[in-house]
Amino acid sequence: MFDKDTTELFNELKKDSSIKNFLESNQSEMKLPLHEYLNQLLRDKNLKKSKVIDQVGFDSTHAYHIFSGLKKPSRESLIAIARAMELNLDETQYLLRYGNFGILYPRNPRDAILISAIEKNLSVGKTNELLESIGEKVLVK
Repeated sequence: MFDKDTTELFNELKKDSSIKNFLESNQSEMKLPLHEYLNQLLRDKNLKKSKVIDQVGFDSTHAYHIFSGLKKPSRESLIAIARAMELNLDETQYLLRYGNFGILYPRNPRDAILISAIEKNLSVGKTNELLESIGEKVLVK
């Protein structure tokens, strides 16, 4: 995805006396806004946005707003999107970090359920059923 590793960027940043110059010369090295990354994931995985949005389990207008950058998703919404995209655990953890959320933590009972659902590649609906069956709140309503 990027040409330079993080250490290289740190070194350049330390040496550059102008943050403006650093940002301009490394524009292609900066991470995309979350909605652009989500759309890149759709392209990379050859998924249709409408199909993913149909599967997320929450209001389609809200989902379209997330994909267009008009709304910032909650952690729960991002997990639902990851399930609708059938992301594996590593991809889901990366997406959560990318969105500035905490990753799924196996010592947290609810997160452990979600990890299990991801490992079993459960849909959003089946993940919600699993959560409900154990007395946990569903991902989205």
